[in-house]
Amino acid sequence: MMDLFQGWLKKLFTRGSDADGYYSETEVGYDEALDTGQSQLFTALDVGTAYAKAMIIEVQGDHAEVLGVGRYPQSYSHMADGIVTDIQGVIANCNEALLRAEKSAGTMAPAAVIGIAGELVKGASTHVSVTRQHPTRPITREELEQLIVSAQKKLLKNAKARIAAETGLSNVEVRLTNAAVISVRIDGQTVTNPIGFPGRYFSLTLFSAFAPLMQLGALEAVAQGLDLSLIAIVAEPYALARCLSMNAGTDSGAIFIDIGGGTTDIALVRQGGIEETRMFALGGRTFTRRIANSKGISLKDAERLKLSYSSGEMKGSAVEEIRSILEPECETWMDSVELLVEELSKGELLPPAIYVVGGGSGLSDIQRKLEAFPWTERLPFSRQPIVRTVLPEMVNHILDPQGLLQDAQDITPMALAFQAVELQNENSVLENALDNVIDRMHI
Repeated sequence: MMDLFQGWLKKLFTRGSDADGYYSETEVGYDEALDTGQSQLFTALDVGTAYAKAMIIEVQGDHAEVLGVGRYPQSYSHMADGIVTDIQGVIANCNEALLRAEKSAGTMAPAAVIGIAGELVKGASTHVSVTRQHPTRPITREELEQLIVSAQKKLLKNAKARIAAETGLSNVEVRLTNAAVISVRIDGQTVTNPIGFPGRYFSLTLFSAFAPLMQLGALEAVAQGLDLSLIAIVAEPYALARCLSMNAGTDSGAIFIDIGGGTTDIALVRQGGIEETRMFALGGRTFTRRIANSKGISLKDAERLKLSYSSGEMKGSAVEEIRSILEPECETWMDSVELLVEELSKGELLPPAIYVVGGGSGLSDIQRKLEAFPWTERLPFSRQPIVRTVLPEMVNHILDPQGLLQDAQDITPMALAFQAVELQNENSVLENALDNVIDRMHI
């Protein structure tokens, strides 16, 4: 995985707490901070619509250990549909979450991986190929980079076109958040390093995620306001798919659905590689607003009712009342999922596994909709897919010896933590070539 900030971020700053409580900055070299031979501390920050979640982790080898966790609710005026709408308000909320995580961990971790979401974050993959005129000659690094450039240009053009179509604005500035070479083939055979191989048919599949500059700038401002040094801003559906697809049982692929406070993110993985992501602006807060409007109560009271209903604490006729209120929104949500999964499929067979995460997945009505939906009748599934809510103990590579992680709403910060693990361990020919291309293209 390659992200926008690695190309031009040259140094990190560690935070030290003085006696008066203010933070001092000590300069540390970028390469030293990501030295793969040592354990390193990182902060994973999920700037969610409903909650800011911070996690302090220690990365060692191919796994990370959770040292501390902090959560703090976001105001309705600070976040909307996964997008920061009040930078100072979000900084204050994230600071509370970060302070709780640091207190829990007993330490600070200035190097940060932050997630980005929202309908205008566009992730997709593309396949490019070339027929070599001299198949007996070994493939060179230059040929590999030329193929990556071709793929990256296609993806950038596609992302700009999609954002322009959805906003009605033709010149929205977009930037790359992260990219990954999914696979490389020579004469139909998959290789992990194509350099030095002969062959006539040279092909590559590349995934890239792009976001509006405005969104990236807001998250960068949040990081600066928290005295964090950005290592990566990562599209959350990508992080989720990368993390969970490493688990056993998803080799043939899976569909990952993250139901957050403001958005629902969907990622499709086939044959171990992420193909595309989709997002729509309907999450847990939509259900809260529905209850508030129907009953004429405050959003805070509506949220309490929703949580009581979801947890099973609510009894009597109130249960049926809330179920009836939520039914239209649940139906709209399911229709949106169907539409986006159909788009993701591109008419090809879909993997028969759906994994659900996020705070919104706690609503039992959503789970029932997913399980009862006639998938094989409406979409290209060979059989009815399994539908499973992912819990923290099901995630590989992220260890939680203190039991700090609670439920499905903690999976996204765990996925961001896994990105820190990958960043610490990436040093392949493909990753270096991708790095060079991104630097040259200035995207």
